[in-house]
Amino acid sequence: MVDAVLIDIDGVLTVSWEPLAGAVEALGRLEVPFALVTNTTSRTREWIATTLADAGFPVGIDDVYTAPTVTAAYLAEHHPGARCALLNSGDIGADLAEVDLVPIEKSTVDVVVVGGAGPEFSYDALNAAFGHVQRGASLVAMARNLCWRTTEGLQLDGGAFLSGLEAAAGVEATVVGKPATEFFATALATLSAGPGGAVMIGDDLAADVLAAQRAGLTGVLVRTGKFRQETLDASEERPDHVVDSFADLPGLLRELG
Repeated sequence: MVDAVLIDIDGVLTVSWEPLAGAVEALGRLEVPFALVTNTTSRTREWIATTLADAGFPVGIDDVYTAPTVTAAYLAEHHPGARCALLNSGDIGADLAEVDLVPIEKSTVDVVVVGGAGPEFSYDALNAAFGHVQRGASLVAMARNLCWRTTEGLQLDGGAFLSGLEAAAGVEATVVGKPATEFFATALATLSAGPGGAVMIGDDLAADVLAAQRAGLTGVLVRTGKFRQETLDASEERPDHVVDSFADLPGLLRELG
């Protein structure tokens, strides 16, 4: 039996926040509890929920779990009172209201937090982050996605720069968004569900699907968003299921359940 469904947003339900064909209707047909889990770091949780609801998706803010909100909780638990330098594109201050954010150029930084890439990822900013980590600052990443899809095609994401920082500084970042097991567990806990009866559907083979499968969930890969057939063909690990789009999920759940 399928007890719960975790659903990625970007590339699965929407592209550039425009609903994909059949996605609104398919979400409305789900007969099990669901949560939307996203590594999106350019928008607040409230903005995402409102935008999806305005587009017709039957969701509210309590259905949305984002990497920034999980990051805020992680910092509060593991780095209370720390001076955090945020390298991110987009205004997510509302979701990090309890975090002591300081400019990346500040001389004293306890934690460097890496989010989604954009114009803010200049050489000066990356080099400042590199310097802080060399001097002992912790490196925390909201996600390590390499790219995401927009209406203009695939765009580089923060993971591409994070890998460079890790290699240059000789450290490994703590990742709190997908593919972290704790991220999936947090969302499932709110649905009173365990991984054995849960399904994760996403367009990112590594961060969404295979990571969820390693955490004990059933993985479903969609051929939309950032999906690339060559990536799937080259992978030694295989998704449990592959569907053309989110519109096919209700039918697959009926087969599984």
